[in-house]
Amino acid sequence: MELRALRYFVAVADELHFGRAAERLHVAQPAVSQQIARLERELGVRLLDRSPRRVRLTAAGHRVLDAARGTLAAAGQVRLAAQQVTATVRIGTAAGMTARLERGIDAFRERAPEFDVVLVDLPVEARLNALRQGELDLALIRGVRSVPGLEVLPTWRERLFAVVSRHHPAAGQEAVGLAELVDDTLRVPAREYDPLLHDAVVSALQGSGLHPRAGRPTGTLQDTVVEVGSEPRSWTVLPADQVAEVRSTRVRAIPIEPAITIAGSVVVAPDTASSAAGCAVAAFRDEDVPHRP
Repeated sequence: MELRALRYFVAVADELHFGRAAERLHVAQPAVSQQIARLERELGVRLLDRSPRRVRLTAAGHRVLDAARGTLAAAGQVRLAAQQVTATVRIGTAAGMTARLERGIDAFRERAPEFDVVLVDLPVEARLNALRQGELDLALIRGVRSVPGLEVLPTWRERLFAVVSRHHPAAGQEAVGLAELVDDTLRVPAREYDPLLHDAVVSALQGSGLHPRAGRPTGTLQDTVVEVGSEPRSWTVLPADQVAEVRSTRVRAIPIEPAITIAGSVVVAPDTASSAAGCAVAAFRDEDVPHRP
């Protein structure tokens, strides 16, 4: 019996949908179906009831699910033990976190000098998948509140800034209200580049009660900044850490008033949070974000 088959089964049990489980695992759907069928043959029981409209666990499936989670957690502990021998902590990151990473890693090494830190730059979904597969020890992610199969530890908050062309009427202001921008075109990076950050920013703006005019989605952060800099009546929204990495002289970043913030978290696999994870939360936490026991 392979751990991969158990991981696939747990993913389907979490999602109750083969397609979503395949997306979460970053594999083709037939591969998930084949692994589940193989697991059922090996165990001699049906784990899932399938119909065109829904998937649900059988009674045997519920029992096996608990055992599968325990087995995967035990395998994670084995990996963790091996990692602790080599004293390496693999942290999943992304663009726009340089200053936080520098501060956090310095603080992390003060707290746990025995660990060697390895940074792995991955898109957000790949970061989460790598955590599930045991290929990362923890990940830094913005805009996430909960993730199936993983533990989210709130760690910091970033203020959101309006980014406008230097020719925009608000470019010289010390702060700007959303009401001043509501008639201009809001350019937001396409959701596929970072769905969690995208959704968090959109939710934060909707929470203001205003509905800015949305323009065509942009591409990467770099593309967004270039396009906004070329359009005097367009704007975008970026977290403070990303603003710090914008080098273009064609745009201005202005604090939004009243302040709007976005959450950042350390995400770890359940039951495998080690002293390294605890040190990482302490290292990357902002002082105004309370610790969650």
